[in-house]
Amino acid sequence: MNYDAIFIGGGAASFFAAIKLAELRPDLRLLIVEKGKEVLQKVRISGGGRCNVTNAISEPKELSTYYPRGGKTLIGPFSKFTSSDTVAWFEERGVKIKKEADGRMFPVSNKSESILNCLISEAEKLNIEIRLHTNVLDIEKEEAGWKLHCADSAFTCRQLFIGAGSSSRIWGILKKLSIPVIDPVPSLFTFNIRDERLSDIPGIVIADAEIRIPGTKLSERGPVLITHWGLSGPGILRLSAWGANVLHEKLYHFGIIINWLPTHSVDSLKKLIETIRQTKGSGFPSSKSPVETFPARFWKKIVQASGIADTVKWADLNKVQIAALIREITEASFTVKGKSTFKEEFVTAGGVDLKAIDFRTFSVKTHPTLFMAGEILNIDGITGGFNFQAAWTGGWMAGSAMAEQTEL
Repeated sequence: MNYDAIFIGGGAASFFAAIKLAELRPDLRLLIVEKGKEVLQKVRISGGGRCNVTNAISEPKELSTYYPRGGKTLIGPFSKFTSSDTVAWFEERGVKIKKEADGRMFPVSNKSESILNCLISEAEKLNIEIRLHTNVLDIEKEEAGWKLHCADSAFTCRQLFIGAGSSSRIWGILKKLSIPVIDPVPSLFTFNIRDERLSDIPGIVIADAEIRIPGTKLSERGPVLITHWGLSGPGILRLSAWGANVLHEKLYHFGIIINWLPTHSVDSLKKLIETIRQTKGSGFPSSKSPVETFPARFWKKIVQASGIADTVKWADLNKVQIAALIREITEASFTVKGKSTFKEEFVTAGGVDLKAIDFRTFSVKTHPTLFMAGEILNIDGITGGFNFQAAWTGGWMAGSAMAEQTEL
C-alpha cells in the first residue's frame, strides 16, 4: 500500500507531526503505524494519569537548560515552537491547560484522556489513518522514497517520520541505514536502598533536600520521596537524569550524601539545638521534631540513627550525640544498590546521534525525506513535562518541513 507519508510510532511526536502536515497539506494520504494495541500510551500514563503536558518555562535558552542531553540543539527549535505554543495549540482545540506551583502544566480536567482524545480527534478530522498491531521489522530505502516491511504487510511512502520512542529494534534498523546511534542507557529512575533509616516509613516526602554523589560533580536539590525500595521523588529523578551515563558506568552501585535540611547551616542547627536544650531540656528528642518540615516518624529515625535512646532528654545530650544528630540531618550517607523504573514512564539517554539531524527540519542530513523527533533521538529532559515538550516541538517542526518539502 502506498502513502505520501508514514509515521512510525503512535506517540506524541508522531501525532503532532502528522497533524501539522495534514493541516498544511490535506490532500496527502498519511498513515500512523503503532506496534501496540493502543496509541499515545505515554500520554495516558504521564503525571499519574493526568498528563504533564509541558512546563511553564517558555524562554528558549532557559527551557533548554532542563535537558541533560540535547539542550543546546533545542534552543533554535524552541524559538519556533515553545511550551507556550503547546498550551495555545491545545487550548485552541478546547483543552484548557493549568499551571501548578512547580511549573508543571496539566489539563484542567486532571485527566490524560483530555490530551489523548484531542490528538486522536484531530487525526480523525484530518483523515489520518491509524493502524495498530503493526510492527515494523525493516525499513528499506527506495529511489522514490521508503518501504516498510511489517509482519504481514508492506507499505511504501515518499516521506517517513520516526517517533517510535526508545526502541532498540528501530535503532538497529537505523544503524543498517548508516545512521549513527548512541547506545542508550536508562534515565529518570529511582534508587534502590536497603537501610534501616528508611524502613517502615514509605510515603514520607521531604519537600526540600539536597542530594550529591561523592567523587562526582553530580548534585541536585528538590523533593525526595521515601519508598518501599529506597528513594524517589523529583530530586532523585533529576539526579538520575543528569547522571545517567556516570551511574550506568558505576553499574548503579554508588554512594549518596543527603542534606535533609539545606535551608540550615551546621552552625544554625547547633544554635537551634542549644536553644532547645536551654528552654525545653526536660523533653525527649525522639518525642517531637524541632523541624516543622520533618514528619514525626522520619525524625524518630534520625534520632535513632544518631545513637540517641528514647529515654535521653535534650538537656542530657553530649557533644558526640549532638554532632551525630547534625550529621544525620545534613550529611546522611546511603549506599545505592540498583535502580527501579519510575512508574511506567521509562526514559532513556541515548539514541540517534544529534550530529546526524538537521534541526531546522528534524530530518536526517543524509536522508532528507526521513524525519524523526522525540526519544528516538539522543535528547532527554528531566521530569516536569520537558520530554513531552521536546516531542511537541520536534513533531511540529518536522510536520511543517514535510509540508514544505512536498511543495517543491
